[in-house]
Amino acid sequence: MSDKKKQQQVQQLNIELGEKEAEGIYSNLAVISHSSAEFIVDFIRVLPGIPKARVHSRIIMTPQHAKLLFRALGDNISKFENTFGEIDLDGKNDTDPFQAFPSLSNTKIN
Repeated sequence: MSDKKKQQQVQQLNIELGEKEAEGIYSNLAVISHSSAEFIVDFIRVLPGIPKARVHSRIIMTPQHAKLLFRALGDNISKFENTFGEIDLDGKNDTDPFQAFPSLSNTKIN
Protein backbone atom coordinates (compact mmCIF):
# COMPACT_ATOMS: atom_id res chain seq x y z
CA MET A 1 0.00 0.00 0.00
CA SER A 2 1.37 3.43 -0.92
CA ASP A 3 2.17 6.05 1.72
CA LYS A 4 -0.54 8.29 0.30
CA LYS A 5 -3.25 5.61 0.75
CA LYS A 6 -2.02 4.88 4.30
CA GLN A 7 -2.18 8.60 5.11
CA GLN A 8 -5.73 8.88 3.71
CA GLN A 9 -6.90 5.96 5.85
CA VAL A 10 -5.40 7.46 9.01
CA GLN A 11 -7.06 10.84 8.39
CA GLN A 12 -10.67 9.62 8.55
CA LEU A 13 -13.05 12.10 10.12
CA ASN A 14 -16.21 11.27 12.03
CA ILE A 15 -18.83 13.95 11.43
CA GLU A 16 -21.86 14.18 13.70
CA LEU A 17 -25.07 15.85 12.56
CA GLY A 18 -27.21 17.08 15.43
CA GLU A 19 -31.00 16.91 15.29
CA LYS A 20 -31.39 20.71 15.09
CA GLU A 21 -28.77 21.03 12.35
CA ALA A 22 -30.31 18.15 10.39
CA GLU A 23 -33.50 20.21 10.00
CA GLY A 24 -31.53 22.79 8.05
CA ILE A 25 -32.23 26.48 7.51
CA TYR A 26 -33.98 27.60 4.31
CA SER A 27 -32.32 30.47 2.48
CA ASN A 28 -33.22 32.07 -0.84
CA LEU A 29 -30.60 34.84 -0.75
CA ALA A 30 -26.91 34.86 0.12
CA VAL A 31 -24.76 37.94 0.57
CA ILE A 32 -21.02 37.33 0.27
CA SER A 33 -18.29 39.68 1.44
CA HIS A 34 -14.59 39.26 2.11
CA SER A 35 -11.49 40.76 3.64
CA SER A 36 -7.88 39.76 3.07
CA ALA A 37 -8.24 37.04 5.70
CA GLU A 38 -11.78 35.66 5.41
CA PHE A 39 -14.95 35.21 3.41
CA ILE A 40 -18.31 35.85 5.05
CA VAL A 41 -21.49 34.30 3.67
CA ASP A 42 -24.77 35.55 5.14
CA PHE A 43 -27.78 33.33 4.41
CA ILE A 44 -31.07 35.25 4.30
CA ARG A 45 -34.70 34.26 3.86
CA VAL A 46 -36.78 36.76 1.86
CA LEU A 47 -40.55 36.34 2.14
CA PRO A 48 -43.09 37.69 -0.36
CA GLY A 49 -44.76 40.94 0.62
CA ILE A 50 -42.39 41.56 3.52
CA PRO A 51 -39.93 44.38 2.82
CA LYS A 52 -37.57 43.33 5.62
CA ALA A 53 -35.42 40.20 5.84
CA ARG A 54 -32.90 39.01 8.36
CA VAL A 55 -29.77 36.90 8.30
CA HIS A 56 -30.55 33.39 9.54
CA SER A 57 -27.02 32.05 9.40
CA ARG A 58 -23.52 33.45 8.89
CA ILE A 59 -20.59 31.32 7.80
CA ILE A 60 -17.06 32.70 8.09
CA MET A 61 -14.22 30.85 6.37
CA THR A 62 -10.67 31.27 5.16
CA PRO A 63 -10.06 32.13 1.49
CA GLN A 64 -8.70 28.59 1.00
CA HIS A 65 -11.87 27.00 2.39
CA ALA A 66 -14.02 29.38 0.35
CA LYS A 67 -12.24 28.24 -2.83
CA LEU A 68 -12.66 24.58 -1.87
CA LEU A 69 -16.37 25.22 -1.26
CA PHE A 70 -16.58 26.93 -4.67
CA ARG A 71 -15.04 23.87 -6.33
CA ALA A 72 -17.28 21.45 -4.41
CA LEU A 73 -20.41 23.44 -5.35
CA GLY A 74 -19.34 23.48 -9.00
CA ASP A 75 -18.81 19.71 -8.94
CA ASN A 76 -22.20 19.10 -7.29
CA ILE A 77 -24.02 21.46 -9.67
CA SER A 78 -22.47 19.61 -12.61
CA LYS A 79 -23.62 16.26 -11.20
CA PHE A 80 -27.11 17.68 -10.52
CA GLU A 81 -27.45 19.02 -14.08
CA ASN A 82 -26.24 15.73 -15.56
CA THR A 83 -29.05 14.00 -13.68
CA PHE A 84 -31.89 16.55 -13.77
CA GLY A 85 -31.02 18.92 -16.62
CA GLU A 86 -29.62 22.42 -16.73
CA ILE A 87 -30.58 24.81 -13.95
CA ASP A 88 -32.45 27.72 -15.57
CA LEU A 89 -31.24 31.17 -14.52
CA ASP A 90 -32.72 33.30 -17.31
CA GLY A 91 -36.32 32.93 -16.13
CA LYS A 92 -37.72 31.19 -19.20
CA ASN A 93 -38.78 28.15 -17.21
CA ASP A 94 -38.89 29.98 -13.94
CA THR A 95 -41.95 29.73 -11.75
CA ASP A 96 -42.64 31.83 -8.72
CA PRO A 97 -41.12 29.79 -5.89
CA PHE A 98 -43.77 31.09 -3.54
CA GLN A 99 -46.54 29.61 -5.71
CA ALA A 100 -45.48 26.21 -4.42
CA PHE A 101 -46.77 27.05 -0.95
CA PRO A 102 -50.49 26.64 -0.25
CA SER A 103 -52.34 29.74 0.85
CA LEU A 104 -52.27 30.17 4.60
CA SER A 105 -55.47 32.21 4.65
CA ASN A 106 -57.63 29.09 5.05
CA THR A 107 -55.20 27.24 7.28
CA LYS A 108 -55.95 26.74 10.95
CA ILE A 109 -52.88 26.77 13.16
CA ASN A 110 -53.17 25.29 16.63
